[in-house]
Amino acid sequence: MDSNDVPEAVAESSPTDAESLASYPLRPALEAILMVADQPLDHLLLATAVGHPPAEVEVALVELARSYDDEDRGFELRQVAGGWRFYTRAEYAGAVERFVLEGQQARLTQAALETMAVVAYRQPISRARVSAIRGVNVDGVMRTLVTRGLVAEAGTDVETGALLYATTPYFLERMGLSSLDELPDLAPFLPDMDDVEDPEVVAGPEPTVPQPTDGAGVDDEPGESAPPAAAEDEERP
Repeated sequence: MDSNDVPEAVAESSPTDAESLASYPLRPALEAILMVADQPLDHLLLATAVGHPPAEVEVALVELARSYDDEDRGFELRQVAGGWRFYTRAEYAGAVERFVLEGQQARLTQAALETMAVVAYRQPISRARVSAIRGVNVDGVMRTLVTRGLVAEAGTDVETGALLYATTPYFLERMGLSSLDELPDLAPFLPDMDDVEDPEVVAGPEPTVPQPTDGAGVDDEPGESAPPAAAEDEERP
């Protein structure tokens, strides 16, 4: 069958990829792609993505880089390792470092505080047992605590092979404690581990954790709140 045999309706409903992609303005399309790139992208790959000729893309990239320099933007577009990528300008590295290390001062959500308290008083402990004590799935919250450096892996359970978790020295620092012995005596309010085998078991009242003594909040995402008890506690770093 030659091209003349293709039904007219089919031909009209099947525009080429280049035609559909080329409808995007070149510069904004390049910026949108580069904004999410985690490695340098060469102009050929970018040309395929935006549907413009490689030569036009290469010229547009150079012009974008020059415009960011002329406008003294806080970021720049560099050509490195055979490709193009956005980078923070070196003169603003101090501000970025300060933000990463100190800028996020929102307190942990109630769900994260309760999960951290269970780990603190029953460590080393597996995620399944933390979930059993709290009565909710804590996978997302545990990821947040690990990402924040408050909780870390501490070996595996000899019986089940499950990963165990414990608090870190950074946890003590943020709580204003010199050792775990200084934690308030809340352990009697938690169930014994022998009574907690099934991750679906809802056992005992949920503990709370003391706030930092120096008044500084523990880092976490702002705006999150603890979901209902029947839902999954989902916090993302």
